[in-house]
Amino acid sequence: MTLALEVLGWLIFLVGIGLSIGLHEIGHLLPAKAFGVKVTQYMVGFGPTIWSRHKGETEYGVKAVPLGGYIRMIGMYPPAPGSDGTLLRASTTGRFTNLVNDARQQSMEEVTPDAVDRVFYKLPVRKRIVVMLGGPTMNLVLAFLLFTIVLCGIGLQTATTRVGAVVPCVPTATNLDGAKGSSGTCAPSTPTPAAAGGLQVGDKILSIAGTQVTTWPEEQAAIKAAPAGDVPFVVERDGRQVTLTIPVAAASRPVYDDNGNPTGATETRNFVGIAPALERQTVAVTTVPGYVWDLTTNSVQKIVTLPVRMWDLMRQTFTSEPRDKNGIVGIVGAGRITGEAVALENTPVLDKTAFVLGLLAGLNLFLFLFNLVPLLPLDGGHVAGAIWESIKRGWARLRRRPDPGPVDIAKALPLTYAMSIALVLMGAVTVVADLIKPITLGG
Repeated sequence: MTLALEVLGWLIFLVGIGLSIGLHEIGHLLPAKAFGVKVTQYMVGFGPTIWSRHKGETEYGVKAVPLGGYIRMIGMYPPAPGSDGTLLRASTTGRFTNLVNDARQQSMEEVTPDAVDRVFYKLPVRKRIVVMLGGPTMNLVLAFLLFTIVLCGIGLQTATTRVGAVVPCVPTATNLDGAKGSSGTCAPSTPTPAAAGGLQVGDKILSIAGTQVTTWPEEQAAIKAAPAGDVPFVVERDGRQVTLTIPVAAASRPVYDDNGNPTGATETRNFVGIAPALERQTVAVTTVPGYVWDLTTNSVQKIVTLPVRMWDLMRQTFTSEPRDKNGIVGIVGAGRITGEAVALENTPVLDKTAFVLGLLAGLNLFLFLFNLVPLLPLDGGHVAGAIWESIKRGWARLRRRPDPGPVDIAKALPLTYAMSIALVLMGAVTVVADLIKPITLGG
């Protein structure tokens, strides 16, 4: 049964990836057709075609490797500067020059006489930007939709003021098992304040030292502010209020970073010895934008530091250094994690659903942001070229000079191919890392 559920998780992940890619390409397809551009292909995936069908002038199909997609618009590259639209080769020679001219040749060969005015490069700049941003925008909309379902429909596991666990003994350097809640590992002389004061699992804490608390952060703040010594805790137990005296004490505790990893430092603070119970709580729709924004800023930081993080991944993969559980995860790793989540025993289906939808939402948010990087062949590279063309034409108008015409993005093809190779290599490294040193739900 577990294997079957893991396979089901993989299938769910692959279908989710396919839908995300398919909708991304639809985001390009619809405005392109609306603006009159001739679109000859709409494909989900790469490699050999496993299914296709022509409808009108467009071939719709699915390819064998569901790790990308594309639409084929005629006239992506303008003719060579100074030509009449049919002279495609310049008089100079060279590897890069021939590469650029061959691309122009292929682009113009698709332009039939009846479609001369339906080429992509002849669109106004604003329409080209709309076409190229249509794909990332579709991913953003899908991310918002999935996050809304998770946050507002299913809810997140949230720490509450109800006691979920009572730590039996004060943690020490030689008593870490006891700090984790294992029974029978701590000396009777070192019970935690919670254990000594009689707090029980299921108690709902109402106030601490006279300060009312309704959330876990408020409870933490009240514990931190409480005086050392006996502190009154008012709890709700079995439908009635009970006042307990908890001997709050200071203890040395580890310091964690924003990702929940120990920094190696310690600090002395009030210690009670309880863990909060987790309950699934929904939020208002108005909180979704803020939640997505926080994830966006974090994702942008990760994209900016991607080269460094890729180097870290390679080093961790091919040395004895452990892999960072918060590092880069590739398509294989994400699929494995999805399979593990679906196959978890004693885990409610709602929890599994929230996890998978959240994973796909995060993936779509990443696709949105990554495609905005202003480098070809990413969508942001085409947008950058269109914006640069608008700037050049505006500057020419100010100086009352002739229209410089469309920006020749074909000249950037060497960089485009270099970027494409880099993306393929990055994908290969993540696959190898996910196979050699996989990240799993268990760490």
